[in-house]
Amino acid sequence: MPETLRACRLPARVSPGGPAVSRRWPRRLVCGYTPPVTSADAPVAASREAGGTLPGVPGGAPVRRVRRESSRGLGRRDLLGLGLAGVAAAALAGCATESVPVRRLRFATGPQGGPYHAFGRALAEAVARSGHRLDVVPVATSASVDNLRRLDGGSVELALAMADAAQDALLGRAEFSHPVPVRALARVYVNYTHLVVPAHGPVRSVDALARRPVATGAAASGVHVIAGRLLRAAGLTGDRAVRERQLGLAESVAALRAGTVDALLWSGGVPTPALSALARTLPLRFLPLDGFVSALRERYGSVYTAVTLPAGAYGLREPVGTIGVGNYLTARADVPEPAVRELLHVVFDRWRDLLRDVTAGARLEPRFAISTGRVPLHPGAVAYYRSVYG
Repeated sequence: MPETLRACRLPARVSPGGPAVSRRWPRRLVCGYTPPVTSADAPVAASREAGGTLPGVPGGAPVRRVRRESSRGLGRRDLLGLGLAGVAAAALAGCATESVPVRRLRFATGPQGGPYHAFGRALAEAVARSGHRLDVVPVATSASVDNLRRLDGGSVELALAMADAAQDALLGRAEFSHPVPVRALARVYVNYTHLVVPAHGPVRSVDALARRPVATGAAASGVHVIAGRLLRAAGLTGDRAVRERQLGLAESVAALRAGTVDALLWSGGVPTPALSALARTLPLRFLPLDGFVSALRERYGSVYTAVTLPAGAYGLREPVGTIGVGNYLTARADVPEPAVRELLHVVFDRWRDLLRDVTAGARLEPRFAISTGRVPLHPGAVAYYRSVYG
């Protein structure tokens, strides 16, 4: 027997009540190897009148006549045989499971309490319950730009990122000094750009934000990227520039409630739970932004689209046009293909759980998930989608 095969131990005896295991059974059971069974180890129950040979055994081993069992049920030999079979099956199953190592995937998400981190926690929990040999570990970050830098540096294997930041990383522009070989697994949902002001405040247009304090998203976040591009497209530069406050979502909401900023910019799902909660205590106005989509697309490409905040969201009486940008689940190019396929099985099996605390009403479907623009799909993702589409 090759020594390179890893062995699983079997107990020397079956107890309680059973006799010692025959010495003719090996004390060590090698994974994938079934020890030979002798006639003493596998007695054949036959009726008193039966005779002949043992079916399936070359040479026709004679059948030993045995006394018919009484109404008391199985004899000790039968129980022993069943016990040995069960132990062997369990040992082989254990060997098969343990021979596949757990693949640890560190997942760059976003700030604690934010939607990206909520998505990361939900994915980690779903993977843990799935039975796949994966271990997803959410890592709190500043979000998109920070995530892609960590992905490039190798401190994480997975990252959430807005489409514009992912495209910048791939091309090595804007916040990235060199191209990052990022690969997309799926477009998981669409972000809607929110420009929020108090309903009873003085700001009623984007132009009115000139020289006012505005929360523009946390540093190194995708929100901060799109906020800067929007403000430049609106001509709010130079002596008309806003006074930027680089705050995450929770801090932005607190600042708007306290009146220390006149507006907050946010890019997220609809409705974003933190903004829904704010709207219940502070009447809000959402400024239309769809008029800037053409300018953004002309300069930065098709990652930006015209979308609509629907009536009813945040108590809106009418729909409000705004800017949409996708969110990508991304990975390093060197993540093994089987791990990506298993991860995507979980993502599409449990997408409702993943999006519940991120964006209400969103759906995750493969035909939309493959829309990742210039960011190429990981080979493991390609294999998964081919298995879905046939």
